[in-house]
Amino acid sequence: MAEERGYAKGRARRQQILEEAVRLFGEVGYRAASLRELAQRCGLSHPGLLHHVGDKESLLLAVLAHRDAADAAETGLLAAEGADRLDALVEVMRRNASRRAIVELHCVLSAEATAADHPAHAFFAERYARTVASLVPAFPGEADPVSAARRVVALADGLQVQWLLDPDGVDMAAELSRHVAGLRGAAQAG
Repeated sequence: MAEERGYAKGRARRQQILEEAVRLFGEVGYRAASLRELAQRCGLSHPGLLHHVGDKESLLLAVLAHRDAADAAETGLLAAEGADRLDALVEVMRRNASRRAIVELHCVLSAEATAADHPAHAFFAERYARTVASLVPAFPGEADPVSAARRVVALADGLQVQWLLDPDGVDMAAELSRHVAGLRGAAQAG
């Protein structure tokens, strides 16, 4: 029993660290973020933080994996097929409207990760390729379904940036939902 409590306590501490890292990376970006600052936010010493996360790169990859896993689990994104995948993406956007730190994290890190030497470069390159590929079945009648999927991803990313700049004026989910409805209307008319 004592071990179970210890493990639960360790999992809870790791969850706290991941959540604070999301906020910190979203605020200042990965490169500018300090593990000492993160340790302070978590009420830990620097060595105590390193005990839980290893190094900064490992923490970054854990944060990114945690974010994607949470989105997939809570929105049904991975289970959705075909055009339903577009509806699940709208749901992710709806959910993101209540998670500014997550949206900031994605926007800042995806931009930073365009540098080939960034620790998340491969993660984002693979993530975008997977995301586009997962949306291709939503466009069976499209002449170039890869391009159509890529445009939806670009729209979603652009809406997130616009929402960060004007959270009261931009409804990410509503805008993406209107676009998806337009795509469906065009597919039915064609």
